[in-house]
Amino acid sequence: MTDTSRKTDNKSNTQADDGPGPIQVLRHAREQLTELTGLTAESVSSFERTEDGWELEVEVLELARVPDTMSLLATYAVTLEPGGDLTGYRRVRRYERGRADPRQSG
Repeated sequence: MTDTSRKTDNKSNTQADDGPGPIQVLRHAREQLTELTGLTAESVSSFERTEDGWELEVEVLELARVPDTMSLLATYAVTLEPGGDLTGYRRVRRYERGRADPRQSG
């Protein structure tokens, strides 16, 4: 085996050991949260890879209303292990779809 082929093999092994990429993690997290809560996960508003896995904020439809701008949404903080399996979640905010956050100075 040449040096070039060894480097290629090592690179492939390292990528495989890193676990799933962000897109797979985000999709799987939404599916898991939906299954656990019975609520519709609409979007992921933030995500970050950490030493312990992943941390996400997921926007969830908690109560559909008419008109849709009056529907209640919530932000859930979600933690996942490095492989993408959900290890915990908690609601951190609840709001009407049509409402913006108050502007904060600073």
